Amino acid sequence: MPVLAKGKCDVARLWAYVRDDRPFGGGAAPAALLHYSRNRGGEHPERHLATYSGFMQADAYSGYNGLYVEGRKPGPIIEVACWAHGRRKFFEFAELQKAPVAIEAVRRIDELFAIEREINGKTPGERRTVRQKRTKPLTDALEAWLREQRKKLSSKSDTAKAIDYTLKRWRAFTRFIDDGRLCMSNNAAERAVRGIAVGRRNWTFCGSDSGGHRAATMFTLIETCKLNDVDARSWHADVLARIADHHASKVADLLPWNWKANRATMSAA
Repeated sequence: MPVLAKGKCDVARLWAYVRDDRPFGGGAAPAALLHYSRNRGGEHPERHLATYSGFMQADAYSGYNGLYVEGRKPGPIIEVACWAHGRRKFFEFAELQKAPVAIEAVRRIDELFAIEREINGKTPGERRTVRQKRTKPLTDALEAWLREQRKKLSSKSDTAKAIDYTLKRWRAFTRFIDDGRLCMSNNAAERAVRGIAVGRRNWTFCGSDSGGHRAATMFTLIETCKLNDVDARSWHADVLARIADHHASKVADLLPWNWKANRATMSAA
């Protein structure tokens, strides 16, 4: 996102973290959290996730590498690669260059996504069972095929670079097969920033770092509303009207998912 600097605009960053358990029928409400920074340094996600351990699904940006180091405290962060990003590299060459290997790679990856659409919303156990039975043979065959094709290509080939991107992260790409809670892609986070990319055509830039931090807060609230099928304008209007007199110990009642449930209860009554 552009932010004013002396005589110019700098390209600042918004970092989006999304939790969405709906693909595996989880009970936690979906939520988005955005942070602002003046640059794209890896120290920012390391600070954001300083107390976190567990899975993290993202693209292969090198700034995340510090999160995956062995012996990390308070615990490991386990990389889960995004098949949408992996597919995109092949798709570009399939569309623009009509490269046969890229076209075949896209076809094989699309078979994996087709299985995922069938099991969306099922329990983690059910998803893992289907993946072990149907997805794993396809990914095993895909890996063998990619390695075979790579031997035939020059290192300078665009398709070879796409293959290398995938094979170098193969364990992270296939981690979802063994855990039904994981998705094939981090499209949930991609969707959370789409509105920002569209909206900045209207607001053009942030005036300062303070404005960037406030924008991150507002986008956090708006995107969380959208994830919970809550009209963000109605939620903001109601919360702003009530929050001054709302008891601090019950502020969680105003979170979009609780606000929605409370409104539904009041309507039923």
